[in-house]
Amino acid sequence: MFGLPIRSVMEPRKLVIASPQTSAREAARLMMDARVGAVLVVSEGRLVGIFTERDVVYRITAVDRDPHATRLGEVMTPQPKTLAPEESFGRALLLMHENGFRHVPVVEAGRPVGVVSARNALDPELEEFAAEARRREHLRRRA
Repeated sequence: MFGLPIRSVMEPRKLVIASPQTSAREAARLMMDARVGAVLVVSEGRLVGIFTERDVVYRITAVDRDPHATRLGEVMTPQPKTLAPEESFGRALLLMHENGFRHVPVVEAGRPVGVVSARNALDPELEEFAAEARRREHLRRRA
């Protein structure tokens, strides 16, 4: 799995984009609705930052900022590290580990095409575990 290209493990449908003028509250709502942990901040089609669930905690709530009045441009991580879709998933995990973050924007020709997260590494194993649990439950019921 670690040698697979990022393109094959990221979920483009979970790509959530907002402008730097979007309120932190609206960004949190977008993350909740899409069930994701990060919003890519885009201006004129180009990635300018990333805003994550950790940012909500550390940069908004913990310092008592008003999420309605705070704009993403004020609290996002500007110019985040990115990877290309053809790079390996293992490289993405190493980048996250070395830098202490859980989301990496995937960019192609300067434009965001997805996000890869540490959770992507766990999802396939969890799916396999759940399938095995269902199989065992089915066998137990037949016995």
